[in-house]
Parts: sequence; C-alpha cells; structure tokens
Amino acid sequence: MAAEQLIEARSLYRYYDRHCAVAGLDLELRQGEVLGLLGPNGAGKSSTLDMLSGTLAPSAGQIQIKGIDLLDRPRAAKRHLGYLPEQPPLHPDLSVDEYLTYCARLHRLRWREIAPAIANAKHRCGLQATGERLVGNLSRGYQQRVGIAQAIIHTPAVVILDEATTGLDPIQIQEIRQLIRDLGEAHSVIVSTHILPEVQVVCDRVQIINEGRTVFNDTLEGLERRHAAPRLLVGFDHPPDPASLEALPGVTGVKALADGRLRIDHEPGQAPTEALTQRAVAEGWGLNELTPERVTLEQIFTDLVYRQEPEAHAA
Repeated sequence: MAAEQLIEARSLYRYYDRHCAVAGLDLELRQGEVLGLLGPNGAGKSSTLDMLSGTLAPSAGQIQIKGIDLLDRPRAAKRHLGYLPEQPPLHPDLSVDEYLTYCARLHRLRWREIAPAIANAKHRCGLQATGERLVGNLSRGYQQRVGIAQAIIHTPAVVILDEATTGLDPIQIQEIRQLIRDLGEAHSVIVSTHILPEVQVVCDRVQIINEGRTVFNDTLEGLERRHAAPRLLVGFDHPPDPASLEALPGVTGVKALADGRLRIDHEPGQAPTEALTQRAVAEGWGLNELTPERVTLEQIFTDLVYRQEPEAHAA
C-alpha cells in the first residue's frame, strides 16, 4: 500500500514587493520520509518552509496538510505540524520544563497529557537532566534540542526543521543529525539546509531549489544515478594507443592520466564496457581496471544549480 501523502503544495509563489522569492514551487511529503530541501543561500528555502508551516501566506498556490487546506482551515492543519524555524522561538528566562509546558498549552494539550508529553519530548531529545535549568543558560546545542522538543511535543505527523544545525560545533552537529534520523522513524521530516553532507547523512529524498524553483526532486540514489559522470577509468598491463579506444562505440574522448590509467569519456547511457572488454581480450591489452568515475554530491549540486535550466524530476 502506498504511503500516505502528508503534505501537498502546488504552484507556490511568494513575492516581497517585486522580488519573487518562490516561483511556482511544488512539494510533496509522504509518511515516513525525511526530505532534504537543499539550495544555496537565498534560494527560497526559508520562505517555502514558512509557507508550509502557515507562518507566511503564499502570494499564490495551495497547501494541504493531511488533506486539510492550510489556508482555509489553518488551525486544523497546523495540529499535524511541528516547526523549528532558523531562529528557535525560545524563552531564555523560563526553565526547560516551564517552556515546554507553555508550548504544550499552545498546542491545546489537555492537562493530563502535558506531563507525559514533556517527558517523552525530553527523552527523545536528550533533555532528561535539563528540566529545571534556564533555557538561556544552556549551550547552543542544547537550546537547539529544546527547539526540536517544542516542535514534537504534540506528536505531529510532520516535523519541519529550518537549518537545524546552523551555529553548532562538530559534536553538536553529529548529535542533532542523529536526532533527526531518530525523528524520521516516527514522523515525516523536512530538513532545510545548504550543507551537502547533512543531506547525505539524514535524508531519504532531496529536493534542490534555486531562485525559488525546483531544479531536482528525487532520492539520493536517483540523484547520483541521473548525474553520474559519463566516464570510465581504465588500466591495462599493455596500454593501447588512445586512438584504438576512441574508435569504440559511444566514446567521445580518451585522456592519459599521470598514474598510468586512461580516462574514457562516453555518451550518457552508452558506456563501451562490453566492446572495450572484448577488444582488450582480443588484442591482449591486459585490462586490469574498469571503473565508472564517481561524481561527488558537490559536483552534482553545482551542475544543477549553476549550469542547468530548472527541471522537476519526480521521485
């Protein structure tokens, strides 16, 4: 059975005066997914998440949360959302327990539900020993944990995290990333970031946006598969003349590398693997390596954002 679709946003636009920050954006989130909303600074990520969370009205477009229209029935739709903006909405003069009690009441939890909800959120965010401490006296990493705790205290179906690891040290970043992975087991999560390793570590699917438009939307595996370099790295005991390799079907160029290997460029989807292997055996070249060249996520991101026209690939 197909997973339930929890968020469906269609043709979202957001203008600030004459500047179009989000331009015709579509976004979907299914149950159990961790979606990475990826893009350079100024791409429209925060504006998109503000619209999805109901804190910013779109200039045009539709948003449904679990089938509920966010614009027509905002209170009903927001019951299914937890949101951590880039600047966490913390109250430094309250203790952690006081602040989470306040958040639970904002979400209209019943009095008998508040204590168990706080205990559960603190346990999941590693805050068990901080209940009586003032929020303002916590480290930046623990304040971020408190921000995530307020986003999940009412056990929403969807958790939206905007730049959740900004300003944290390396150890804190690892801890928050692990927390996001854990959240993905019980919630659907949208993580907004411009940090590429973060997407690789925590996300199932990535939607890359630039200038307010989607330029890619697929799983990480699909991203790498679609944008794999059309190159082979080959090694021989008895290297042939490059012209012999250039004559193979689909080959567009051959370059000798400093380590003695050869790089073969070929047409996308037309790797000359079989023809090369057969020719190497027939000619006694002693083929000892045949490896597709890997492309880093950084290279793929650069190609999509800076070198290609927008495109929308479905997952």
